[in-house]
Amino acid sequence: MNFPKPRRIASNGIELSVHLAGSPDGVAVLLLHGWPELARSWKHQMAALAKAGFYVIAPDMRGFGGSDCPQEIDAYGIDILLADMTGLLDALDVEKAIWVGHDWGGFISWPAALLVPDRVAGLIGVNTPHSPRAPVDPVELFKKFFGDDNYIVRFQEPEFAESVFTGREEEFFDFIFGKPPLNKTSSTPATATHFFTRFANFTGAEENTLVMPKDERAIFASTYAKSGFTGGINYYRNLTANWKRMAGVDYTVHQPSLMIGADLDFFLPPKLIDGMEDRIADLEVHVIKNSGHWTQWEAPEELSNLMVSWLQRRFR
Repeated sequence: MNFPKPRRIASNGIELSVHLAGSPDGVAVLLLHGWPELARSWKHQMAALAKAGFYVIAPDMRGFGGSDCPQEIDAYGIDILLADMTGLLDALDVEKAIWVGHDWGGFISWPAALLVPDRVAGLIGVNTPHSPRAPVDPVELFKKFFGDDNYIVRFQEPEFAESVFTGREEEFFDFIFGKPPLNKTSSTPATATHFFTRFANFTGAEENTLVMPKDERAIFASTYAKSGFTGGINYYRNLTANWKRMAGVDYTVHQPSLMIGADLDFFLPPKLIDGMEDRIADLEVHVIKNSGHWTQWEAPEELSNLMVSWLQRRFR
């Protein structure tokens, strides 16, 4: 299946660029991508899910790709992001969906189970676990453990990241989609998150060291050259506000859930999955071997098979 062309669908006061596959009569599966990604990060999973009979919904999220990209930081609070998705489901006449999130998509789909539970039939976390609320401001934690050059800390600086990435889109996607080192680690090396120092010294990469094909990276680069980077980075600039918003929320997930980790993911290592069973009674866990953070590209068939198998067993 070729990656389906997008439709622009109005939701929550903006328009989203949405890719649809499969029959609307099938069980709906909502695929939410991360940063710096697009809906087409799910192209392999979309094909597999549609073939298995599911109704697959993959938007470019607010701030990304062909969707509207507000520039205001406070336009990316968790309640607004959830309203985008529930509005999209409304527009497609879908009452409930299985929410699937990778990277930032996971940080939206897990809260959906807590804040809009009537729209969530089940959940799949890809790399991103359902973690308890941090005891203190997460930005301060990143600064404490990884230093001032940590990319999330530096993302808080207005327009800084945009000034570094804009105009170097092709180099950026060659830089970001590299294969992980093959040595497992129980913690994230601080230098792995020092994007700006590493990118400043980046002079290119051999094709066999990258996880995404060249033609796909070209699409990402040209798309980001049009949309800019601000929308996606504003997700990070709302970390503190969203942390405050979640104070007092019960983190218990009542929907059936599947968690798929990747054993070479430095950013979201599988050790973060530990303890999820305390917050989710109905939980199945798998860890994909020899995959890093970009699981949809590094292990597309294994990821698709795990998703389809669980969905068929639990939602057929």
